[in-house]
Amino acid sequence: MDTVVRRLLRAAGSETFAEQAGIPLKDQPAALFKLLVLANLLSARISADIGVAAARELFAAGGGTARGLARLDWRTLVDALDRARYVRYDESTATRLGDMAEQVQETYNGDLRRLPVEAGRDLERASALLRRFPGIGPVGVDVFCREAQAMWPWLRPYVDAQALKGAERLGLPADPKRLADEVPDRDLARFTAALVRVARDKRLAEAVARG
Repeated sequence: MDTVVRRLLRAAGSETFAEQAGIPLKDQPAALFKLLVLANLLSARISADIGVAAARELFAAGGGTARGLARLDWRTLVDALDRARYVRYDESTATRLGDMAEQVQETYNGDLRRLPVEAGRDLERASALLRRFPGIGPVGVDVFCREAQAMWPWLRPYVDAQALKGAERLGLPADPKRLADEVPDRDLARFTAALVRVARDKRLAEAVARG
């Protein structure tokens, strides 16, 4: 493994954003729904730390499943977001999250493991299905798929534009397949999360590059 990649994983790749939010990387209904919530939160122009904190607050309030989140009233959702300082988008996000939870319930009976089946495990079709959820656009699709590749091998390698920006900062190949060859499949989600952190943090990028 390349020395820069080793340093990157050591400095920024101990966990994915989902793991940081307390979401296990498991192909289970609750874990996948929590990841969708996180992807929704991280779609806004906020820091990843605030998005992760907001996810934790929502899960603690009972929003860790589609049914649980759909049952929470709008004020409870707003209050959970506010506790995490997710304040600029709290009201609109609360509405979108409630609508999203209801849609997951209605379309997949709360179980997103049905989405790959409906998409035929095709990335383009899966992306289109994800974008049907309120609040999930291209950024949300990237967040979800980048992390879900830990559970869904058919997504690999998923290296989005932010991860490629991080790779460029470190002088690593700006090609998804070449980047994927740098680490074992089991480490790919953490590797891409680390690249995104480097893309968002110039000082971290410089520290990794210097060694």
